[in-house]
Amino acid sequence: MEDMLLPVGEERDSRAWVGPLVSSLVTVVAGFFALGVLGFSAMACDSCSSEKAHGFDASISTALVVLKVGYLVPAGLLVAAWGLPWERRNAGRRVMLALSAPLGVVVLFVACMAMVRWP
Repeated sequence: MEDMLLPVGEERDSRAWVGPLVSSLVTVVAGFFALGVLGFSAMACDSCSSEKAHGFDASISTALVVLKVGYLVPAGLLVAAWGLPWERRNAGRRVMLALSAPLGVVVLFVACMAMVRWP
């Protein structure tokens, strides 16, 4: 019987899971780190006057909400990286999505730190 060959790019990629897995681990660790740093930053104004403290507390609360809601973007990128069909033709897209997720956490963290009115 004749060998049935798949069209070029349609063959299954046996290492397609590596990029999304590494990205998932890095994204989760970076997300917890960002949340911890921003959460502990709330103690930076323990000895401030009441006027500075109110402004700081309001800005850090807003930054924490933005950070938590903003985690939907890296999570969506990870879902997209895992959800692509495991074919060789999708390898480039999968790598870009996998690299974008941790980068999204870093950008989100920097944006949230910039939102805070530091004392």
